[in-house]
Amino acid sequence: MTTVFDALESDVRGYCRVWPTVFDTARGAWLRDEHGREYLDFFAGAGALNYGHSNPVLKAALLDYLGRDGLVHGLDMSTVAKRELLEAVRDLILIPRGLDYKVQFPGPTGANAVESALKLARKITGRTTVLNFTNAFHGMTLGALAVTGNAAKRAAAGVPLAHAHPMPYDGYLGGTGELGWIERMLDDSSSGLDKPAAIIVETVQGEGGVNVAGAQWLRRLSELVSARGILLIVDDVQMGCGRTGPFFSFESAGITPDIVTLSKSVGGYGLPMALVLMKRELDQWAPGEHNGTFRGNNPAFVTARVALEQYWRDDHLERATLAHGDRVRAALAKLAEAVPGLSTRGRGLVHGLVFSDASEAGKVSRVAFEAGLLAETSGACDEVVKLLPPLTITESELDHGLAILARAVDVVCGDRG
Repeated sequence: MTTVFDALESDVRGYCRVWPTVFDTARGAWLRDEHGREYLDFFAGAGALNYGHSNPVLKAALLDYLGRDGLVHGLDMSTVAKRELLEAVRDLILIPRGLDYKVQFPGPTGANAVESALKLARKITGRTTVLNFTNAFHGMTLGALAVTGNAAKRAAAGVPLAHAHPMPYDGYLGGTGELGWIERMLDDSSSGLDKPAAIIVETVQGEGGVNVAGAQWLRRLSELVSARGILLIVDDVQMGCGRTGPFFSFESAGITPDIVTLSKSVGGYGLPMALVLMKRELDQWAPGEHNGTFRGNNPAFVTARVALEQYWRDDHLERATLAHGDRVRAALAKLAEAVPGLSTRGRGLVHGLVFSDASEAGKVSRVAFEAGLLAETSGACDEVVKLLPPLTITESELDHGLAILARAVDVVCGDRG
């Protein structure tokens, strides 16, 4: 039977093919389809729903704001909602971490934030090349695609993706020599590499397969580029807002990036919003030099502020996330130990179950969906089942989802156990 989705929506749609049902409502860690069937969410809007679906505290603030005719669309005009958000960012995030960043509202998506960061780095340095990493993902617009590694995504650009040069990510060469390679390329006048404006890095490559950069590696990378006058951009779009434990994923490495990009869960309620944080001296934009119609999403400012006030006044959420992460790590390690060809990696509440036979990851995801669990795949060959549950998930919900995943692995790989 042909549906309106088949008849009218573009074939570019993807997630609806992986999870073939029509969703209707959601709350906390659960979604329900139009027939009332429930699905536990280990996807969280690709990381946009760290605080869960329909979070009641955030929803109440949003409804109150809309109910009093609070301004919805404001471009970059000054508004009460924006002022209160900036005050919360300053008081709850920046000051406690000793960070002196200016805040830019570049537009509503992570790609908007990345484009802004790249553009600013080139403006500041007067240089054009940006270094990126193998298996990186930074967005689907042309600048962001240029610093993305995935060949299929890059091919869709339709034009050459220039002014970017890939470097080996931590572990890409087997865990030895990645930084040495970067250093040699930068310092060898015959390497053919023009001095870059910046280097952009994810501390955990989510779409790339849950590849985790070590804290020491990140510190050495920061020191290496700083010594050479190259700006360090950390893309924290998916891994920020507490996904790895602390608010910023780079905190545990003890580094201070020159520029940070945030989106996804920064809006709190799944509302589109993005931020670029830059060291104060790097704020060299002229008024209006970078803009966008939807950079002032005031309802998102409201839910973002309340999320900061609710979850980041203390370290309760961070500690809970790390404890839940240990629970996931132990469960996946047990699976990997029992089934040949499996391995696992991750930090905080982002984890991946890696299959030596890439086709099995998709099969496990499908079997899990049929049993009521949403878990997507990632990696160069979609060889990783990636787990991104809401940070507000309960222990019992987490255990329930892990049990579904274990049964799905048994269905697909049981003959190897």
